Amino acid sequence: MGIVKRDPYLAPYESAIKGRHDHALWKLNQLTQGGKFSLSEFANGYQYYGLHHESDGWIFREWAPNATDIYLVGDFNNWQETIAYKCKRDVDTGDWELRLPEDAIQHGQFYKMHVYWNGGKGERIPAWAQRVVQDPQTGIFSAQVWSPNAPYVWKINSFNPQTSPLLIYECHIGMGQDAEKVGTYNEFREKVLPRIVKDGYNAIQIMAIQEHPYYGSFGYHVSSFFAPSSRFGTPEELKALVDDAHEAGIAVIMDIVHSHAVKNEMEGLGNLAGDPNQFFYSGERREHPAWDSLCFDYGKDEVLHFLLSNCKYWLEEFHFDGFRFDGVTSMLYYSHGLGESFCNYGDYFNGHEDDNAICYLMLANTLIHEVNNRALTIAEEVSGMPGLAAEFKDGGYGFDYRMAMNIPDYWIKTIKELPDEDWKPSSIFWEIKNRRIDEKTISYCESHDQALVGDKTIIFRLVDADMYWHFRIGDETERVHRGIALHKIVRLATISAINGGYLNFMGNEFGHPEWIDFPRAGNGWSCKYARRQWNLVDNPELCYHYLGDFDRNMLAVIKSEHGFTDTPIEEIWHNDNDQILAFSRGELIFVFNFSPSHSYSDYGFLVPEGSYAVVLNTDAKEFGGFGFADDSVEHFTNVDPLYTKQHKGWLKLYIPARSAVVLKKK
Repeated sequence: MGIVKRDPYLAPYESAIKGRHDHALWKLNQLTQGGKFSLSEFANGYQYYGLHHESDGWIFREWAPNATDIYLVGDFNNWQETIAYKCKRDVDTGDWELRLPEDAIQHGQFYKMHVYWNGGKGERIPAWAQRVVQDPQTGIFSAQVWSPNAPYVWKINSFNPQTSPLLIYECHIGMGQDAEKVGTYNEFREKVLPRIVKDGYNAIQIMAIQEHPYYGSFGYHVSSFFAPSSRFGTPEELKALVDDAHEAGIAVIMDIVHSHAVKNEMEGLGNLAGDPNQFFYSGERREHPAWDSLCFDYGKDEVLHFLLSNCKYWLEEFHFDGFRFDGVTSMLYYSHGLGESFCNYGDYFNGHEDDNAICYLMLANTLIHEVNNRALTIAEEVSGMPGLAAEFKDGGYGFDYRMAMNIPDYWIKTIKELPDEDWKPSSIFWEIKNRRIDEKTISYCESHDQALVGDKTIIFRLVDADMYWHFRIGDETERVHRGIALHKIVRLATISAINGGYLNFMGNEFGHPEWIDFPRAGNGWSCKYARRQWNLVDNPELCYHYLGDFDRNMLAVIKSEHGFTDTPIEEIWHNDNDQILAFSRGELIFVFNFSPSHSYSDYGFLVPEGSYAVVLNTDAKEFGGFGFADDSVEHFTNVDPLYTKQHKGWLKLYIPARSAVVLKKK
């Protein structure tokens, strides 16, 4: 298979790789009945199940094979069970159906199911509900009839994401505003989106879109998979956000959660109709041991139908440009990857892999690219499973990118454990470009994970409490100067070595202070730490704007090199004793001095002969540096007879301590 040809070390495991591939092909053939229809047609469940307004009234359907009776109750019948709202069962499929006249239900009304089964009953929200709302007084969730008279009219119907490079701004709608409250889709569209456009990102990756009962779960304990979170506004307001983003050239990636589901029964799928295993594995595999959640049974066709339809729903109905799949490692292994080291290839093929989940991921990527061949899929996966971001036809899983989760771990470990004088350029260079040759990655220094309570962002690790007392320009301590310098260098090193995309979490580009702590009982249900303080980066008297300005200029430099991610990374020089690293990509040369105390004059590198201009310098005063070098000087290579035939010469630079510079060949 293709991935084995490119990596001969996989040869001993080719039969396992082919077995997984063939399993997915077999399941694809089964689901499409031998190709009688497409996988996309199979994934139309959201158009069939749930509550829908039709030309002659309303139709409601739910899959609940263990139920003995289902009633629809709501505002329209005073929440009482009546014959008129009693569903009928299809004995063969386990589907329940209810047809109602036009005047039986109105847009905006609330409803639920009363479900009966042998030995019990319960109040439930339909699994396929597309609108779910929480009562602000009681905290109780209900489905809501959603069929506005004037459906949203899209301004942009077809969008082609920019992917060379893909520059992702990871964000959360609720915490995207300065005020101590839950933000809205409209506020994000009006106030935050313009910032993202101005900063130079070309994609946003939105968290917590699928409805979740507990706000503090960051959207990862999903209850209603087809309902955009009503905390932030209406479905039309989410569509307007996506539409405006597309109009501004911004792709919109959704953080989708198919790795597990919330355990809640009244709001979620935990016990929809008396069968706790309707959607989930049975026995010990049902509950996730670390996440307090439930694990989908990917071996059931009905579950595949539910999840694949969910993928298509968000693409078609909300025009998302793709997905970042959360928790892929947890899906791949029976152990969820917990307590495993993954030291060699054998660890990926020793029989502890969930073939059903692997099959689902292959089918999901096939479906997504069938629905939209420009869609982007990203795997959040930490074990290093080979082939995850390789094409399905080559034996891969079909993701377009995988998260380079080694990089933030490396930076955190380095900052925590090594004094500055022990930072080794050879180690740094290896880590920021360590990936499989046939798989594209999304590189990042830190995501939302590093900003949560219990962890620390890079700026907080570097500066700590001095952020509160010495981040005013002119009052910086040595710790602040060091933190600002390294914050920029770490980011520049990471983005300069990407082979697919780069990701930044909202606010981290300007060193947003403190941690993220969602409103909860322990903090008095305060939103003080679940917001973004844009006033800090907007204040010209504070150091935050140095970091924000640098980030903007850094992205501009990366984008100035056409086809940046396709240009090879060519090492020019590294010296661990000097703590100097230099490499080129196309017409750009990146030079780093990680030394905290040694500046170098006339430090020479052999580069293609010609003249070079400085296009970015972390030590520039405009970015909070000392401005030791004159960046207006044009740098010419010096002739060396030994390298004349190679058309190379010596480029000699002044490189201040703890700084980095980018030059471009003129």
